[in-house]
Amino acid sequence: MNSQENATVWSGFILLGFVEAHTFYPLIFAVLLCLYIFTLITNMLIILIIKSDSIFNSPMYFFLMHLAYIEACYVTVIIPKLLENLLVEPTVISFIGCAMQMFFFLFFGVAECFLLAAMSFDRYIAICHPLHYSVIMNRNVCVMMVTGPYICGTVVGLVHTTVTFSRSFCGVVINHFFCEIQPLLELLCGDTFLNEVQVIGVAMLAVMVPFLLILLSYTGIIFTIVGMSSRENKYKAFSTCSSHLIVVILFYGTVCSTYLKPKSNYSPVMDNILSFSYTVVTPLLNPIIYSIRNKEIKESLRKLWSKRILL
Repeated sequence: MNSQENATVWSGFILLGFVEAHTFYPLIFAVLLCLYIFTLITNMLIILIIKSDSIFNSPMYFFLMHLAYIEACYVTVIIPKLLENLLVEPTVISFIGCAMQMFFFLFFGVAECFLLAAMSFDRYIAICHPLHYSVIMNRNVCVMMVTGPYICGTVVGLVHTTVTFSRSFCGVVINHFFCEIQPLLELLCGDTFLNEVQVIGVAMLAVMVPFLLILLSYTGIIFTIVGMSSRENKYKAFSTCSSHLIVVILFYGTVCSTYLKPKSNYSPVMDNILSFSYTVVTPLLNPIIYSIRNKEIKESLRKLWSKRILL
């Protein structure tokens, strides 16, 4: 055990992070800091735009506002500690800090999964049952569909965190840049088979169930669009859900690759890349995708920019 591990035995874990690129830490820090600030600004800007203009008083923008909030919180759980570890040694995170990071990472991650499912159902009702849209997607239903993801996130976060941290650890070095489930399983003493089953089982419920709901919603949407006689109506219907579909593919592609596999297939390098994708890249791209492909948001951005110039 080296001096860094000795210093960590009573205080917490060592996060290896991007140890292979130690020489480039200053550059990685600068890039990550810029990405983090830009992600916060863009997501907060979407929230500000939706809250400030009555044109966005619809369920679609209500869900989008919560998605932007989740994305901003999601990166805040991971990036500040990573930025600190790029500058300060030893790269230590306390046991309590690690447990809290795991909980909030799972909380916001699972909440996003179910919120994306809620957004797909909203698009299904808007395209397939437009005449009943305002009745079905009333205010109470929207609030329930937003509250549900947060409840699911709380349950999954508590289950994983409690089960993992109730076990004894036989090591302190986490081969990752934050307290992910798979790297922590590597440190547990004794047989971890039941923990692996638990991770995959919960992932099936928390990731695959909303994903199946999304597939069902888009199956109905596709059939409805194909049955439309007007090409203009087809384009309009597709454009209303294309942004959401791109976000779903980006998010679920990396999450499924990470969690729906046994520990024997775990690769630290690949897991770091995949985790970086859904913790940093996806929250950065989501507001860009929605703002570029949404005329109302682009117009509102122009108005805000014009007011800024006038002031």
